[in-house]
Amino acid sequence: MTDGSEWQGQVGQTWSREWRRTDRSFAGLTDRLLQVARGMQIERALDVGCGAGELSLALARSHPQAVIRGIDISEELVEVARERASNNNVKFAVMDAGEWDDASWKPDLIMSRHGVMFFDDPVRAFSHLRMAATPEARLVFSCFQRFDNNPWLTGLAGLLPDGAVEKPAPGYRPGPFAFADRDFVSDTLSEAGWKNIEFEPVDFAYIAGAGDDPVEDAVSYLLSIGPAAAAARALDHDERALFIAKLRSYLSSRVDGSIVALGAAAWIVTATA
Repeated sequence: MTDGSEWQGQVGQTWSREWRRTDRSFAGLTDRLLQVARGMQIERALDVGCGAGELSLALARSHPQAVIRGIDISEELVEVARERASNNNVKFAVMDAGEWDDASWKPDLIMSRHGVMFFDDPVRAFSHLRMAATPEARLVFSCFQRFDNNPWLTGLAGLLPDGAVEKPAPGYRPGPFAFADRDFVSDTLSEAGWKNIEFEPVDFAYIAGAGDDPVEDAVSYLLSIGPAAAAARALDHDERALFIAKLRSYLSSRVDGSIVALGAAAWIVTATA
């Protein structure tokens, strides 16, 4: 599974090339995060692990009076975000959220779409963010639920040789499923000083493919990004060919009109400083 350091290397480079399809795959989750923020009065918002900037840019459009900052440790992703930005009220920077601080600019909202599960020390990072925010700041972020609750990955893992996709081990380890356990997340945020912690379960459609040939689009996408792609690259020629054939058949059974949609389950976590 991906850890934080990999975002500064090959993983960040791949995601920066695939930002359009990645934003598409998480579109349903992005919409739900924006719904949570829509009724809030916001002056300054910090987007943690902003990636290619989708959430920051959408938040800037929906709150034109606010100033939005997006930060990420991947230079490649931040460069894409900067290229996309036409809003005068949003800026991006290469920065580790666990180190970010600006005494003259304290956010009243900290948001993240799947960008907070890669901290080496999550208690320290969330404590730091709380201290860097206003006293009345709100925290809103999304993270995956348990591995077994996410067919977008379990379905692909079942097509690969046993053990090819590593399941999350007990205990905390930075990665996409590091915050799957709501008790762990609640304890982490409480220890970091956050209050009024709430969890909303969200099932969303992970759009893997679209267009004239959504199956081939999905095959291309899933072979370039994510845990299954990394596992497929490690296979020998014959194993990889067999996996791709199985993958194509599996995705063909999940075509819905002009898209290939796979099931995904996340938490939207909210808290106050």
